[in-house]
Amino acid sequence: MSWSHLKNILKSDECLTNIINIANACINLGYWPAHFKRSTMVVIPKPHKQSYDSPKSFRPIVLLNTLGKLIKKVIGERLQFQVTSNNFIYPSQLGGLKFKSTIDVGIALMHIIRLGWVKNISTSTLTFDISQFFPSLNYHLLTCILKKAVLDNHVVNFFANYLVGRKSNYFWNNFTSPIFNVNVGVGQVSALSPILSALYLSSFLYILENCLKNLNIPVPIISFVDDGLFISQNKSLDISNSHLFCSYNIMTKLLEKFGLIVEHSKTEVFHFNRSQGSFNPPPLNLLPIGGFILKPKSMWKYLGFIFDRKLSFHQHIDFYANKAMSMVKCMKILGNSLWDINLTQKCLLYKCCILLITLYRFQLWFYNYAPLLYSLKILGKMQRRAAIWILGAFKISPSLGIEAITGLIPIKLHLQKLRGRSQLRAHSLPPNHLIHTIMESHHGTYKVQHPVSLDALTNC
Repeated sequence: MSWSHLKNILKSDECLTNIINIANACINLGYWPAHFKRSTMVVIPKPHKQSYDSPKSFRPIVLLNTLGKLIKKVIGERLQFQVTSNNFIYPSQLGGLKFKSTIDVGIALMHIIRLGWVKNISTSTLTFDISQFFPSLNYHLLTCILKKAVLDNHVVNFFANYLVGRKSNYFWNNFTSPIFNVNVGVGQVSALSPILSALYLSSFLYILENCLKNLNIPVPIISFVDDGLFISQNKSLDISNSHLFCSYNIMTKLLEKFGLIVEHSKTEVFHFNRSQGSFNPPPLNLLPIGGFILKPKSMWKYLGFIFDRKLSFHQHIDFYANKAMSMVKCMKILGNSLWDINLTQKCLLYKCCILLITLYRFQLWFYNYAPLLYSLKILGKMQRRAAIWILGAFKISPSLGIEAITGLIPIKLHLQKLRGRSQLRAHSLPPNHLIHTIMESHHGTYKVQHPVSLDALTNC
């Protein structure tokens, strides 16, 4: 049954009432029907791979029962509201939850780095990734965590039954496997996976925070789904590296206790520094704890952001502007001299597809007193290329003229409009959100200090 069929069924009040009764019965009885636990995996090869002799060259697509997915979405929404309201989720855990996204990570990191520069100290970051995170979650431990989250016994009993007894089979080309048990993890495609994984990691992050505090290691951590970020600030990069080394060592040992393993090959270190001239930061040696020797690069890609050590974001803007120009060139195949799409459709494609990609997370580099000459020049060229394509005008046409005819706002005014809208988002965030905590702690109005608050950073 597809989503279109289910939407038509839900228009009937009687059918909707029956589905609600099924969901309520599942919670009250602490039982998840076996029919909803059945899944099918379709193995699809990833494109442009040199060889397909490794499991990572394929992508499994899991197909679930549509009605079961609908009920799990409702349960997941209610569970997120419950655990967020009682502050059980770790404060700097920003992945897979409502009102939390990658922009929150970027804004928090920007505030910490720039405040460190005001104090004349450098900021060092260490990112890590947990290998096979969703399939590796221990459901016995997860059930104990749900009990600690002060949830109703009916809800705990429901998840105790939901996490076991699952079955699946897979399709590979024309081959169909027999049905087998999959009593591991929580399933990455499930609607309940984000909140369950957040609950699983919250207890780990609280323990890790206490361990670092007991050892007097001033390294806050920001978590985003299955990866994390350590932040260390100091005038000496060698001391920052030692703090990051100790934090990484403690983190790997704790993750082993939770049945999780760090993928050392994806660990990266990066240093933010405004010093002039050549900058040669020392490498971070993780060989004693099973890692590698990490040599900082000239730029750092994280969650779609492209950082350099001075936070100029030139590489970030160049990357997304070139990507937008390539899309404009590719959209020329949508029409030719015999048939073509009209101007309104072209303008709509630009605003919905191209402009959103170009201005991805512009909040990091578009702010008051920021140097915008280079950014506006590159983005202006991109919009001019798009306006010429929309109108079919000559290349020597004036930019302001073709933008006015096509109905496109100048890129600077468009950014100012988006900035005003993004500022309104902060007022819709919950009071215990990381952004509120950082800003209020900075102004001295927040009573409880957050582990990644600006005031928690050392002055050394």
